[in-house]
Amino acid sequence: MSEPSSPANRRSSVVTSGANRAAARSYLRAAGMGDGDFERPMIAVVNTWSSVTPCNMHLGDLAEHVRRGVRDAGGFPIDFNTIVVTDGISMGTPGMKASLISREIIADSIELAVQGHQLDGVVCIVGCDKTIPAAAMALARMDLPGLVLYGGTIMAGLHAGKEISIQDVFEAIGAHGAGSIGDAELKAVESAACPGAGACGGQFTANTMAMALTVMGLSPMGANDVPAVHKDKPTEAARCGRLAVELVKSGANARQFVTRDALMNAAVAVSASGGSTNAVLHLTAIAAEAGVQFSIEDCHAACAATPVICDLKPGGRFLASHLFLAGGTRLVTKRLADAGKIADAPTVSGKTLFAEAAEATEAKGQEVVTDFTRPVMARGSYAVLYGNVAPDGAVIKLAGHEIAQFEGPARVFDSEDAAFAAVQAGAINEGDVIVIRYEGPKGGPGMREMLQVTAALKGRGVKDVALITDGRFSGASYGFVIGHVAPEAAIGGPIARIREGDVIRVDVPARRIDVNADIAKRSFAPPVRPAPVGAFAKYAALVSSASKGAVTIPTQEAK
Repeated sequence: MSEPSSPANRRSSVVTSGANRAAARSYLRAAGMGDGDFERPMIAVVNTWSSVTPCNMHLGDLAEHVRRGVRDAGGFPIDFNTIVVTDGISMGTPGMKASLISREIIADSIELAVQGHQLDGVVCIVGCDKTIPAAAMALARMDLPGLVLYGGTIMAGLHAGKEISIQDVFEAIGAHGAGSIGDAELKAVESAACPGAGACGGQFTANTMAMALTVMGLSPMGANDVPAVHKDKPTEAARCGRLAVELVKSGANARQFVTRDALMNAAVAVSASGGSTNAVLHLTAIAAEAGVQFSIEDCHAACAATPVICDLKPGGRFLASHLFLAGGTRLVTKRLADAGKIADAPTVSGKTLFAEAAEATEAKGQEVVTDFTRPVMARGSYAVLYGNVAPDGAVIKLAGHEIAQFEGPARVFDSEDAAFAAVQAGAINEGDVIVIRYEGPKGGPGMREMLQVTAALKGRGVKDVALITDGRFSGASYGFVIGHVAPEAAIGGPIARIREGDVIRVDVPARRIDVNADIAKRSFAPPVRPAPVGAFAKYAALVSSASKGAVTIPTQEAK
């Protein structure tokens, strides 16, 4: 273990130094600290470990390697746990309402644990979707030295000689509902898709946000790419522990990395990788916590300027484990830097983003990452639309299809459950525009994802449909889908006034989504539901619009 740091960079000294702190030291001695340890930086190792999901089930073991790195660098690790709500398990159930809400609870719990003990630095170990942006939000809010370590992607499953992912299971549910496959085949797909530890394997929300935080500079380049079960993951975990201590000693706080340039870099990487539309919610939320001016329009601008150059699922062929072998986020970053798509910026590794990118190695013959002379898609992975349906904005997923306009009759549902039942009953026709409302941040509450519906449509072979919602979509969703419609139905947004059969037109080049009716004069009647209680009620009372990141706390004036 290296020598202790100077008191100048140890805010924990307010807890551990002086005669008046003898009682506090007594508690800490009982917890394992000794005389020399009180002079060392105290590093929070915040874990989202849980046995409920493969995304997070290995993080308890990974934490030991983080602790080793902290000790090796001269720090003292202090462990905390926080929660995880697993999207894949809660999808399509009332539990999915808890998913986005958990992002705020996780960020709050990290803040309270770290501030309550006046710790010097933070390593956040994350897995399933909401834990990743929550960690970044907490670091940006506290503005302390810290970084985020992603537990890594799951490996591909294998079924009938073909690599599969959880996406295939959701689509198999739709095929089963249509009678295309039987019980035995559904069980075979279900049993093969998730072979062990790690988060969902495509460029879904977890891998999208893991890449975004790397390019933002809050995760050290290369650490997040390593798959969960890979032999190099413990080495990366130990590196993160050491880096956290070095950040404390150098006084490098989180907001040195969460800047407007860094957020734009992250948004560009999301577009280039064909990433999840959830990144729009999360990047704007991180910006709000940091007090940085960054909006959904900035996300749109990043996508408008950045074609997709990664052939990744859900719209492409490959998984995150294939990207790791091809050259990883470092290779994608090099492509972006070489093309002038991103700005150089500091990172928690101590090297600049461009210096990290310069070290990229590309696997011979790899087909996962192309370049901007021959992109996978000539446009970015999503766009922000407006119009009389979404005056404050909505987000359309563009990866996986080339549709520019769509027009059709509205099929209106006041919940995801009702829409899914209609799909499984064969009541949705080609050319329909499915409208799912009262699923927004307040209306849910919690803004559920609609993967169950989109996957069922895919599994049943229903292709020529659009789906519009004030909820959101899983990173595994694809097709002509539009989410985050704002204002949401629960507060009287125009989507609440759409009626069955209204003709809706979506024009991507014009950035419009409009209903061909004078809906402003219509009344609306929200569905009668039990009033939310507990954390759900608090969230519904406090949450902002999806167009503002769906955050729940007052933030400082953006600069």
